Amino acid sequence: MTPAARVQTAIELLDEIVAAARDGGPAADTLIQRGFAARRYAGSGDRRAIRELIYAAIRRAGERPESGRAAMVGLAAEDPALAALFDGSARGPQPIAAGEASAPAGIAPRWIADRLTRSLDADGLAALLDRAPVDLRVNRARTTRERMLAEFSEAEPSPLSPDGLRLQPGAAAGIDRHPRTVDGSVEVQDEGSQIVAGAARAGAGMLVVDLCAGAGGKSLAIAAATPDARIVACDTDRARLQRLPPRAERAGVTGIETRLLDPGRETERLDDLAGQADVVVVDAPCSGTGTWRRNPEARWRLTPARLEALVTLQRRLIRIAAGLVRPGGALVYITCSLLPEEGPDAVADFLAEHPGWRAEDPINGLGEPAGAGRRLQPATHGTDGFFVARLLRP
Repeated sequence: MTPAARVQTAIELLDEIVAAARDGGPAADTLIQRGFAARRYAGSGDRRAIRELIYAAIRRAGERPESGRAAMVGLAAEDPALAALFDGSARGPQPIAAGEASAPAGIAPRWIADRLTRSLDADGLAALLDRAPVDLRVNRARTTRERMLAEFSEAEPSPLSPDGLRLQPGAAAGIDRHPRTVDGSVEVQDEGSQIVAGAARAGAGMLVVDLCAGAGGKSLAIAAATPDARIVACDTDRARLQRLPPRAERAGVTGIETRLLDPGRETERLDDLAGQADVVVVDAPCSGTGTWRRNPEARWRLTPARLEALVTLQRRLIRIAAGLVRPGGALVYITCSLLPEEGPDAVADFLAEHPGWRAEDPINGLGEPAGAGRRLQPATHGTDGFFVARLLRP
């Protein structure tokens, strides 16, 4: 492909990404993979260049652009070499017209950015759109970090997680097909996610309920660290939850039970666990502002109404979780968000409604204080953004 043809292809795929963000369609990476499958003439170098163009345009445009072309024209306004490729050639984009619509640069839609400034400075905001490294969690049930450092020659020990390895983005190609990923010796998991999973502090014989388990990343981390714990992994999403048993088998992890819950009727499937759990983990559905480095188009999907619905759901889930905790047990509340209303504000509301409950340091001084919990953020800690609190029932 010519350089101009790569730009045109990026524009076409960006059109699909913009429409999907507006209408709740597939994620950008899914659309890019589909686009390459339909363009088999694109070689590996073409695909790499096109992907880089797409994500550069996405990261630059804070507001959802009018079109893929507007996003790319905005990027070209800052890159004369890119602008020169709008040359009207056979497979390239048409020349940029005077006064043509151009997506403005920004960190995020204004309404979200305004909320984030309650807790992040300018550097913290900008870091939300940096390229993220690829972190691996070493599966203690299979191997050791020292052995895996020898297997992954370009990896370094993660700065904060004792089980983590870190690869820079360029060194992580094909990581899902690596033999040690395939045999369950390592799992792809952000270092921040590894750290907040450790807030469960599960011990042998404990009953741990993972209330919003999804595909089970945190359940697997807890099980690998504490093989003798009983873990009940729950979710309302059948497709995601069904991914957990094969992952657990691959990792050599036992003791994880899955339960599919009905949305709005979660407690009906949890009656036998009421007041019994030593630890309940609530990795609550959230805006995902802490994961923008990996999913920058997620900024374009969030709306005030969606955020309000998420905040309401988070308050309900933390109350459900509280009913499962035994006296003296712990509730671990987690969000991959840096918005105050999804983290410290949620915990403050809970503590105000539940006299006698108290918070303790969930991650042994890592991160930074955030209300009654702790926070990790890309600018300061090099992880995805997370809030975590550990609340003890009297």
